[in-house]
Amino acid sequence: MTKKEQENPFTFLSQLQLELMADSESEINNNIHRDFYIPTYILAPNASSNSIRLPDVPTCPVLVFINSKSGGQLGGELLLTFRHLLNKYQVFDLGEEAPDNVLRRLYLNIERLKSNGDQFAAEIEERMRIIVAGGDGTAGWLLGVVSDLKLSQPPPIATVPLGTGNNLPFAFGWGKKNPGTNLNSVISFLKQVMNAKEMKMDSWHILMRMRAPKDSSCDPVAPLELPHSLHAFHRVSPSDELNVEGFHTFRGGFWNYFSMGMDAQVSYAFHSERKMNPDKFKNQLVNQSSYLKLGCTQGWFFAPLVHRSSRNIAQLTKVKIMKKQGEWQDLHIPPSVRSIVCLNLPSFSGGLNPWGTPNSNKSRYRDLTPPLVDDGLLEVVGFRDAWHGLVLLAPKGHGTRLAQAHGIRFEFHKGAADHTFMRIDGEPWKQPLPENDDTVVVEISHLGQVKMLATHDCRAKSIHNSSSQFNHDADEVDSDEENSVDEERRKFGAADTFKIPDEVDVSSLS
Repeated sequence: MTKKEQENPFTFLSQLQLELMADSESEINNNIHRDFYIPTYILAPNASSNSIRLPDVPTCPVLVFINSKSGGQLGGELLLTFRHLLNKYQVFDLGEEAPDNVLRRLYLNIERLKSNGDQFAAEIEERMRIIVAGGDGTAGWLLGVVSDLKLSQPPPIATVPLGTGNNLPFAFGWGKKNPGTNLNSVISFLKQVMNAKEMKMDSWHILMRMRAPKDSSCDPVAPLELPHSLHAFHRVSPSDELNVEGFHTFRGGFWNYFSMGMDAQVSYAFHSERKMNPDKFKNQLVNQSSYLKLGCTQGWFFAPLVHRSSRNIAQLTKVKIMKKQGEWQDLHIPPSVRSIVCLNLPSFSGGLNPWGTPNSNKSRYRDLTPPLVDDGLLEVVGFRDAWHGLVLLAPKGHGTRLAQAHGIRFEFHKGAADHTFMRIDGEPWKQPLPENDDTVVVEISHLGQVKMLATHDCRAKSIHNSSSQFNHDADEVDSDEENSVDEERRKFGAADTFKIPDEVDVSSLS
């Protein structure tokens, strides 16, 4: 230590601390570049030739899509942290650019580079992973886009929970609480992504046929307020029985669930409140508290007193299921059921598992199996009221198991109710029902699969490794008190289904 340093040791120590911090940040940057960084020339066709070229292909190159308006301020903070750590051109704000535009541009550039003999670009494509930060609506948007592009090597997707329910991230092990947005939290998440396993997940096609009301007090009047993932088209196919003159047909898809009844009614009330007063819904805990209060005010906890029996599921609709391909059969719905949920993932309403794990007796006599995310089956569950739903909080609790099926169809005829409530993957709407001899039809069928990233102890289970993961003989809290589509219909894509229109504010997504 020099004489000057001895005279002012604090200045010397401060300088030393700054140097150590700089060394530490340099080491972090080196690790990030080695593992996750994508050079600019890969991302942009017009990139400068002197952009950073790495000596080796990164272990886990990632594309990051963030809904900056999700989670209050958290989305924006997360965007800044990721852009500080990674190449800013590999981190995208969904409020600024749609993911289908980004991915088309990127993969066209990769194909161009590969055709010019760039092996680095080929290996980047092979190792690519996607991170999407937002609610279930945002995650579903990305999943739909990747599915629609039909890439030869579609990248697997990890989801960061920034919404209210966060069912997708919770099912695959990424949690349901809003994540930390600081440097250490993001680095920790990136390491989890690098070590994650790949899983396939079923996707589901939904087709709805209805006559849009001209003069009706029912709001919304379709299609203006339908979910972003349901879009109108004029014809299905010439031979399709759902193709009826004067009717509108809507097509879309979902990944987690379709529900109908009082649970969707509460969700609709919540989304309506949030749309009118967005400033009051910027905190996850506040949102969940508001949701619970609305469950009370909407009568979900007191359904037998305030909910007319004519709006119970069995009175509203005729339900058919497809147990074997091409064979429809009627499904009995207990008369007390006020909500029906068609599940793809073992996570609903913020992480609850309505299906549970059927014991050996249920498996033997009712042909019920554990819920698997890639078996081509939907789990169909019924609920009487919110108190019935609380049984899910008990170990091994579950709702009223109605069926497992490859497809399900709801047919609504003129009846006592002029509307019901529906929702898919967290997006609810108020659905007008027939006022005369018309029929509203909602049909759900298996579409395909997408690749997800999951932690090794995640809740979602696969058909490929399910045999040792379930205890079929476990005691249950049993609440069961009562006991082929053509190609044009099956396809849905980013352009028509999951691409959110330019005029839509992404803050409306969960």
